[in-house]
Amino acid sequence: MRHAFLTSLVVSSVLFSLTLTSSAKSAKVKVEISDSLGHSIGLVTIKPAATGVSLQLNLRSLPPGVHAIHFHQNPVCDAPTFKGAGGHFNPDGKQHGLNNPQGHHAGDMQNFTADANGKVKTTVSDPDVTLSDGTHSLFSNGGTAIVIHEKADDMMTDPSGNSGGRIACGVVKR
Repeated sequence: MRHAFLTSLVVSSVLFSLTLTSSAKSAKVKVEISDSLGHSIGLVTIKPAATGVSLQLNLRSLPPGVHAIHFHQNPVCDAPTFKGAGGHFNPDGKQHGLNNPQGHHAGDMQNFTADANGKVKTTVSDPDVTLSDGTHSLFSNGGTAIVIHEKADDMMTDPSGNSGGRIACGVVKR
């Protein structure tokens, strides 16, 4: 009888643990993005992907054209400059740029394009960060920030890809 009870307890614990793990993997984070005046310009929804995370961008009121987007190291979005967000999220101490032969920051991502009306509905990904624990977690250091830049990232130039000023920001926290 005692053996059956202990077996049942172990099985229940394992199932509970699997449920928690499954829930953590399916978790998503919604990040409100604000412009340099502090006005909301939309949401970025971050979800776990097969590798890293995907970001669903649903934004408005951006200047039309191509923009860089990066994860920055601090969970701070003080308008109007967003300098408190610090540099790009870079737990491995690499150089900037997805095309950099010496490696790139974990927070570097592909550019996206705002349409003629300043709207964006697209998905970008970052295979080098996670929503789980560890050094590549977007929640390490108490969180990170998503920063949108005024221009496209050239994918090479260290430290920020000649992407211009920071024009929008949102804090990533649990």
